[in-house]
Amino acid sequence: MLSKKTKYAIKALVILGKNMDQPPMQISKIAEAEKIPKKFLEQILLDLRNAGFLYSKKGAGGGYSLNRDPKDIFLVAIMRITDGPIAMVPCASLNFYHKCDECHQETTCGIRDVFVEVRDATVKILSETSIADIIGREQSLLKL
Repeated sequence: MLSKKTKYAIKALVILGKNMDQPPMQISKIAEAEKIPKKFLEQILLDLRNAGFLYSKKGAGGGYSLNRDPKDIFLVAIMRITDGPIAMVPCASLNFYHKCDECHQETTCGIRDVFVEVRDATVKILSETSIADIIGREQSLLKL
């Protein structure tokens, strides 16, 4: 299940992507527009800034803006920043691998084999879906 932290991160990036031609957005404006608790959003935006996705400006006219084009910000990176592993079991993780304590023979484990496939399919979709794609989907859904 998608965590609130990841969902809020995506929502914040989407609103910033939609407002790229505007001055930096204040945290309070993002929080209000997307119904995200402000304190929680502050930490999320800090994580995204530290990862290089956002630029922040202090003082009058300050706030956050995208540091990259929305087409270059992929969901797989956002999920790894906010939640860590994408795999549902630690032995199937690409970046956060950990052998399962109860596993006797990983190479013949049917559970691991299935969840490696699930991970691969999930990573493929998330690696091909950008913030720009989410914005485009929202615009298409508005036309329905």
